[in-house]
Amino acid sequence: MPKPLIIGVDIRDLRVAMTGTKTYLEELCLQFKKMESDELKFHFFDSERTIITGKTKFHKILSHLSFHLWKQLILPYRTWKHGCAILFCTDNFVPFIQFKFKTVPVFHDAFFFEDPEHYNRLWVWLYRITAIPAARRSAVIITPTNYAKQQIIKYTGFPDEKLISIPEGPKSLRMQPDHLVDELLKKLGLSSKKFILHVGLMSKRKNLPALITAFKKLKDQGHDDLKLVLAGKIDDKQNSNDFPFIQQTIINCGLEKEVILTGYLNDSELSMVYAHALTYVFPSTNEGFGIPILEAFYYQIPVLVANNTCLPEVGGDAVISFDPYSDQDIYEKMSGLINDPVSQKLLIGRGKHRLKEFSWEKTAKELVRIFRQIA
Repeated sequence: MPKPLIIGVDIRDLRVAMTGTKTYLEELCLQFKKMESDELKFHFFDSERTIITGKTKFHKILSHLSFHLWKQLILPYRTWKHGCAILFCTDNFVPFIQFKFKTVPVFHDAFFFEDPEHYNRLWVWLYRITAIPAARRSAVIITPTNYAKQQIIKYTGFPDEKLISIPEGPKSLRMQPDHLVDELLKKLGLSSKKFILHVGLMSKRKNLPALITAFKKLKDQGHDDLKLVLAGKIDDKQNSNDFPFIQQTIINCGLEKEVILTGYLNDSELSMVYAHALTYVFPSTNEGFGIPILEAFYYQIPVLVANNTCLPEVGGDAVISFDPYSDQDIYEKMSGLINDPVSQKLLIGRGKHRLKEFSWEKTAKELVRIFRQIA
């Protein structure tokens, strides 16, 4: 019997990642476990050390040192010890030193290059001197969209053939019992199909003040019973956190009772707000993929997205796009869709069809095909 192909997967990021990057790793781990056989084995590597957190400069330095100790020494040793042919890392960083194994990182986006001011300067410096040189030594680099691929090539000079675009899938959310739905909607002060939804961190690139301003214009046109739900955590990165500006915009627009800030929602709660939203609006000025588009398709609600970066690529003909830098255009597109049941039904149908092109099972199978190819 031939030796099995052994793939190492770095899962340390599950303890620190947020939103889309955590979903990516969680969902792929579930699929990889289903795919194990006599010919294919996975080792899931997690650090045994407590992950250092804290907002002081001292704690941040310790956190960075601990991270790179894991990536550059502990992880490659464990990968070699377990006889892995491939080491797969979903957080951009792979070991520079490779002990008889090949590395495959995932570069979700080019944010470090496009918006370096949103990140800690030490982290950006370490990224440039470690992640980029190590990726150059990798067998291939995975990106989620062609847009992300082209941006990464633009800023790094990686050869085109080294980067492979593999789409993602929607987060595994499930419908919840009616009594739980009623409790949550009552708690949030919402009525079914009477609110516009956005899900994501309160980050600057999410462009939420523009959405709030556009929503104010919608309210002024007589939509008295409509609310705006912004579901998501405050960004814990000081340089990219937009929560104070979001709060101030709500106050300036007089929408304190009309804009609902839910904070973090668990998967069950998130499924409930998706299932009962009137529409989903994605006004971001920069994304690497945009998983919420697929989640909205799954829950059969019409979707509006910014006309930039990867969002039209993911949404295809199942979304309506707008200029994210024009709150007037956002308002007009929202108003047109809300007042047009025929368009809503058309988008929902297209979303159901579009969703068939994306799944974590497809993503995992394509990754394994590539692992076999380069091994």
